[in-house]
Amino acid sequence: MRLLLVEDDAMLGSALRTGLRQDGHAVDWVRSAGDADTAWLVGGDDVPFDAVVLDLGLPDGTGLNLLSRARQRGLVTPVIIVTARDRVSDRIAGLDAGADDYMVKPIDLDELNARLRALERRVGGRAAPQIVLGEVVIEPATRRVTRAGAAVDLTARELALLLALARRPGATLSRAQLVEALYGWDESIESNAVDVYLHHLRRKLGAALIETQRGLGWRLVAP
Repeated sequence: MRLLLVEDDAMLGSALRTGLRQDGHAVDWVRSAGDADTAWLVGGDDVPFDAVVLDLGLPDGTGLNLLSRARQRGLVTPVIIVTARDRVSDRIAGLDAGADDYMVKPIDLDELNARLRALERRVGGRAAPQIVLGEVVIEPATRRVTRAGAAVDLTARELALLLALARRPGATLSRAQLVEALYGWDESIESNAVDVYLHHLRRKLGAALIETQRGLGWRLVAP
């Protein structure tokens, strides 16, 4: 998933970004409401984020106001609030403002990743924890991929690219969309990175699984 992390605490933000990237997410981290507004709200319908992890106490405003503005503008990006505010009234206010989930600090990273996977399933309209593509089965929670019952060893980038395609089966994703799914703002990108990862996936999972739409991009073609 491409995530926007809004957290002003340098130590916590760095730890969350590292942990979320290790789970295969592309993470863009901002530390103020103003920067979050620019990254998330200004883009309108072109917002590239699959979800937002949002702190409420920001140095130049509140995360709650940011969330309310996003919903007023019609943005439906899933949001998980991550905050030290633990009163029931705070949780109610956050959920009523449009948050999809609410977590109280200190945060367990494994739980945050599990909640993000649950959000992804709900948005994608599937309840099962597995993604089945013919003989290929993906288990996002365990990062396990099998082909005809045999385990397939994928790198973190290969798995992230496969999941980006699997979230929209049958839809054609452009090179720019795949790059957005793989890399955050501060990560260097090699010009042929997407082609290399696609080549590896086809070799490991079968060439017929990923179809090239010339001039447009790539899509999954599951049996």
